[in-house]
Amino acid sequence: MVSNYIGGQWVASTGKLTVDVLDPATGKILDQTPLGTLADVTAAAEAASRAFPAWRATPGVDRVQYLFRLKTRLEAAVEELSRLITLEHGKTLVEARGSVRRAIQMVETACAMPSLQMGEHAEDIASGIDCSSVRRPLGVFAGIAPFNFPAMVPFWFWPFAIAAGNTFILKPSERVPLTSVRIFEILHELGFPPGVMNLVHGAKDVVDALCTHPQVKGLSFVGSTPVAKHVYTLGTSMGKRVQAFGGSKNVMVVMPDALDPATCARTVATAIESITGCAGERCLAGSLVLCVGEDAYQNFQRQAVIAAQAIKIGSGLDPHTTMGPLISQAAKERVEGLIARAIQAGAKILRDGRQGVENLPGYFLNATVLADITETMEIAQTEIFGPVILLAKTSSLEDAVRWINALPLANTSTLFTNSGAHARYFCYHVDPSMIGINIGVPAPMSFFSFGGTKESFFGDTKAHGKACVNFFTDTYTTIYRWYNQGEIWQK
Repeated sequence: MVSNYIGGQWVASTGKLTVDVLDPATGKILDQTPLGTLADVTAAAEAASRAFPAWRATPGVDRVQYLFRLKTRLEAAVEELSRLITLEHGKTLVEARGSVRRAIQMVETACAMPSLQMGEHAEDIASGIDCSSVRRPLGVFAGIAPFNFPAMVPFWFWPFAIAAGNTFILKPSERVPLTSVRIFEILHELGFPPGVMNLVHGAKDVVDALCTHPQVKGLSFVGSTPVAKHVYTLGTSMGKRVQAFGGSKNVMVVMPDALDPATCARTVATAIESITGCAGERCLAGSLVLCVGEDAYQNFQRQAVIAAQAIKIGSGLDPHTTMGPLISQAAKERVEGLIARAIQAGAKILRDGRQGVENLPGYFLNATVLADITETMEIAQTEIFGPVILLAKTSSLEDAVRWINALPLANTSTLFTNSGAHARYFCYHVDPSMIGINIGVPAPMSFFSFGGTKESFFGDTKAHGKACVNFFTDTYTTIYRWYNQGEIWQK
């Protein structure tokens, strides 16, 4: 059973119930995660609170030295961590390596915190009066991470939080705790000060305890929209800062010029990889492809089926595999149910991914291709989190943008085109705040902010980039006047 890491020590959880950690490619049990309690959260919060004053007083240039050393250590551990991610999550090694690289990129950017956190100063805002502002850490922050990116997502938050002078509690997904445990072992080996970083395992009870604990000043969450809304509502009701990243329905629009002979293969490959990469279990995955015009629609249907048939499912540790399993049997059954109901609602099935997986031991689905999707279908509005390619036709770019903007989930959107005018119109009018032009997965780099809109994001300040400074610190402004020696105050 995996342990908590609190105050610089590995300690057993007080929780008595456990969840099996499964290899999704085989269904075999890898380990067990304890379902922690309020007592675990309290122990972590107290340890983090005790560590905060000294950590805050540590100069920023000294705090980030720990991150510089961590960056070097993570570079050496890329393959080890990637294999661990593949083992407990199922994604391919190539995908796992990419996510570890993204985590390292976050550490690199957080190393710039001494510059990012600098305040402002102005002389003579009035006669003889100056003004300055500084960014100060708040105390204990917590991160609640999803199952789909065991390494990368936690790094969206905690390197920036501790570089700014806060202390941190991480609750990884109970389904994929092993990567986080290994990363905390590395932090321990590097000598991070006790209490600066803490790890607590659990499920809803731990989440609610973090949302309500008085020593926790703010929370970062990534997961489904219903849970994001719950975390945001509960956390803010307790006066905490909360950034809660929810689900998505990412729409890709294909203009006819993106399917000309010079660009067709790249457009289709990019779009299909967006949908099926990581078996569709990523919040930036494409889902619905809107083809503008009949010719583009018919052409894309043919190419999509060919691309789907070329995907090889299997263990992510197999170098020949191009798509791994879903995370669990429940996840597989959920996606299968969405496919079945879409067909009943009138969708045309061009390739049925439910077939051809009967003899595989894990939670596998082949890529499914569904055409003639309409706006009112459940599957057209729901986050699938599986390898299901949805195809529909619109009469114009304007109609496609209207479709996108009618969706309540607004994380990303993408346009495939060779026209600058079409690209500008798209960027100007779509609601999702992460936009791709000929990019299937518009994931911002660590030095740009990350986050969607509408019911894909609850909060005021988004993740990483300069936004992280605003979330993890508060502004303190001082207005001051000095008197010359012997000057007398005149009332």
